[in-house]
Amino acid sequence: MPDRTSPTCLLLSGGLDSSYLLHRFLARGARVFPVYLRCGFRWEAAELYWLRRFLRAVSTPRLLPLQVTVLPLRSIYGAHWSFTGWRVPSAASADSAVYLPGRNALLLSVAAIVCAKRRSSSIALGLLKGNPFGDASPAFLRQFGSCLTKALGHPIRILTPLRSMRKAQVTQLARGLPLDLTFSCLQPRGLRHCGQCNKCAERRRAFRAVSIFDPTRYVH
Repeated sequence: MPDRTSPTCLLLSGGLDSSYLLHRFLARGARVFPVYLRCGFRWEAAELYWLRRFLRAVSTPRLLPLQVTVLPLRSIYGAHWSFTGWRVPSAASADSAVYLPGRNALLLSVAAIVCAKRRSSSIALGLLKGNPFGDASPAFLRQFGSCLTKALGHPIRILTPLRSMRKAQVTQLARGLPLDLTFSCLQPRGLRHCGQCNKCAERRRAFRAVSIFDPTRYVH
């Protein structure tokens, strides 16, 4: 059963996975404290626009105000495609092409500090089955949770309730939500999905796999 007194810190991106995870926690009676980490990536303005619209659409007293925390990464990442827009992983690229070095470690570190300040002990994120990155593995998350607990002197649990699911399954379960207000694109055109990047292709495949109408407005 969810803890109805201490809120769960939920790392949100505004995509299908974290949006469904938010719904799942709220449906089970949990209080949720949504956190978005702004690092300066090219897609964040569009992502935040749609995330705020989605949060308004699913608003409930148990959904606390969104906290946007700024952690600039340009000086660390350098001339990375996530900042330059050059050689953005295309629809034909492998999932490994979208790797953002250490992103989960950074997200969780910031979220853990927020949790400790709010006397919350649970951080949730929408990792799915088949995630190929080392900082998304169960072993890493267990060890990192222990490290954060020691570092902060405050218990930290890292929750990944969607770990056994694929994207298509999440899309099927989320079909009653305002999915037109979710966003997952690496190179948006204004506020619209480009339709040509790795994430747009993944999104299209998920809707097709479960025969659900895709409400996304793609440029291409």
